[in-house]
Amino acid sequence: MFKRLKGFFGPTNKDIRRRLLFTIFALAIFSLGTSIVVPGATGITKNLGFLELLNVMTGGGLKNFSIFALGVMPYITASILTQLLQMDIIPYFSELKEEGAAGRQKINKINRYLGIIFSLIQGYVFAYAFLRDAGSFTVLKSALVLTGGTAFLLWLGDEITKKGIGNGQSLIIMAGIVQGIPSVFVSAFQSFLGSGSNLSMPLGIAAFAGFTLVYLLIMVGVIWIQEAERRIPIQYSNRTASSYKGEKTYLPVKLNSASVMPVIFASAIVGIPSLIAEFLGKENVVEFIEKYISYYSWTGLILYVLLIYAFGYVWTKMQMNSEEMAENLDKSHAYIPGVKPGEATSKYLRNSISRLTVVGSLFLIILAVLPIVFTKVTGLSTAVTIGGTGLLIVCGVCLETYKQLESSLVSRNYTASTKRRRR
Repeated sequence: MFKRLKGFFGPTNKDIRRRLLFTIFALAIFSLGTSIVVPGATGITKNLGFLELLNVMTGGGLKNFSIFALGVMPYITASILTQLLQMDIIPYFSELKEEGAAGRQKINKINRYLGIIFSLIQGYVFAYAFLRDAGSFTVLKSALVLTGGTAFLLWLGDEITKKGIGNGQSLIIMAGIVQGIPSVFVSAFQSFLGSGSNLSMPLGIAAFAGFTLVYLLIMVGVIWIQEAERRIPIQYSNRTASSYKGEKTYLPVKLNSASVMPVIFASAIVGIPSLIAEFLGKENVVEFIEKYISYYSWTGLILYVLLIYAFGYVWTKMQMNSEEMAENLDKSHAYIPGVKPGEATSKYLRNSISRLTVVGSLFLIILAVLPIVFTKVTGLSTAVTIGGTGLLIVCGVCLETYKQLESSLVSRNYTASTKRRRR
């Protein structure tokens, strides 16, 4: 790995370094925008509740009510919606799915338009819920500014994808989360060693060291789960056992195929009543929701867990259709040793994916619930948190970006060495 990274500074990789610098510059612009408050507005002082996930993904932009308070989440919502519509719900989207690259371009265009529409609706709801006392003009102006901020981030993400390294939208979300990580450790240090702490100096240092160690161990566990996969052996009927030097071929199935999407779905569902209550401004409704439906209550936490588990199955089913996988194996003249092609292969894959989904969903539940339980048990501020889906997003995006960078370096080094041999 270090040898490949050393080649990064070679003369043949100037364009890759330029792409990396462009990516860093674009993310710096996003970081700067999260501190620019919407004109006429002030930061949100009340507890965000379910909106804390959105606040984390925007680098604290929602809490500051910055121009990037919505981030790229409206676009993510639009992407999720179009993926659901591709499941034979609307024939037009199903046809686009089968058109290949041209269909994907049309779907991406639809996602952008829907993302702008969703950002306008979401921006107005947030502006009215938190700034209604400032007047109708301020609410409308804030909604338009928030929509403009999301539109700018969509453009910036596309520019990162084209001129930088990695997926632009994912990197923007990751940058927002990474931006908030230092404040977590600062808050933890103040809680354990600050003037308001009840711990002595040695105990405070030990507690902070333990907090840091557990945080790092959770990060290692997240990376391990993200990379974990079951390799189902497959054999091609038109190849002999000695083909390709006897190398075995596998069908990799990830342990956590759904990634962080079930948590985002569950947070949105649990949070809808709270958002409606904030919009209506009824204090008795807000109190009822915070007491029984918010995932900071025990009943809401149970509902949150059940939704994550259910959405884990649904999203995995969307991403990994066992019937399509069995059909693709059959078209490639491949089979699973000991399993008959066709329906038997589909059933085998379905059972394997279901068992992996159970483990993957349990991991997501633990990761999503850990910060809530940690806050309840320790009584510390919600700013001091361990785990959370933010780590899952950061580790996933970093791994994918690193693989893309490594692949580019290996490809260029291979091309350069081939040219030298030809000379």
